[in-house]
Amino acid sequence: MILSVSRRTDIPSYYSEWFFNRIKEGFVLVRNPMNHNQISRVSLSPDVIDCIVFWSKNPKPMIERLDELKDYHYYFQFTLNSYAQDIEAGLPQKAEIIDTFKRLCDVIGPERIIWRYDPILLNLKYTKNYHEENFEKIAQRLRGYTKKVTISFIDFYSKIANNVAVLEIKEMDTKEKLHIAERFSIIAKRYNLSIDTCAEDIDLSKFEIEHACCIDNRLIEKIIGYRLDVEKDKNQRSECGCVASVDIGVYNSCLNECLYCYANYSKATVLANSNKHNPNSPLLIGELNAEDKINDRIGKSNKIIQQSLFD
Repeated sequence: MILSVSRRTDIPSYYSEWFFNRIKEGFVLVRNPMNHNQISRVSLSPDVIDCIVFWSKNPKPMIERLDELKDYHYYFQFTLNSYAQDIEAGLPQKAEIIDTFKRLCDVIGPERIIWRYDPILLNLKYTKNYHEENFEKIAQRLRGYTKKVTISFIDFYSKIANNVAVLEIKEMDTKEKLHIAERFSIIAKRYNLSIDTCAEDIDLSKFEIEHACCIDNRLIEKIIGYRLDVEKDKNQRSECGCVASVDIGVYNSCLNECLYCYANYSKATVLANSNKHNPNSPLLIGELNAEDKINDRIGKSNKIIQQSLFD
């Protein structure tokens, strides 16, 4: 089983103590986002978890405790954009985030940190030239600290319409996307980075930009030394190349305050949820109640033991 930690919220940044407590306990309880009282009990045994994929914009709180994951394989999807606090209000200054990126690399190596520059949006402040200039500045600072960058263009989900209205975002046409992709590809090559796109239907192969698998069976196989028997994630969009995983996060619980985020669409709910967080609870947000029904989620390793990559 592949564990996603998490597309729904920034667990490494805000809930790392809870996560390490769950590792010690050996299980986690996850509410069904579509059915509040339906709860899955997910085993966190190293015998079951093939790999953990962390998603974060500031995993600084985890770095000094990564030795507690010595029995697990993992890698990080690390989002580092060039937006100021008018869009990403809850994040530290970029210099601090870049320092965290480098410190994380010093611990786990560049192969296990994917730089994400996404989503790309355009308005009067954040122009094509702005993105090109600042993408290169970040790429230069991260030279040698990662091997790959993943990009995407903003999706206008109905849930975020109110949040992004203040930004007066310009909807990009195909020509603009192609221009940005070409420039980013040139910059990426300059700093020895491969580049791909997350859940985009546009063909950018002429710029040597492929479609990403953010939860990537190929990378995981390389990390763990075994081939995997795992299918494409049917719960994601058709453009998504990720393989199946189990996500343990909760929507409307991330304190990064990114206006474009599809996982947070109510600031009041985020604050209410964060106040319900108990690092000792088996649930990320809140506690069990009498109406809850817990079902054991049957998890198993997807390793093909007979076909070790080192045989």
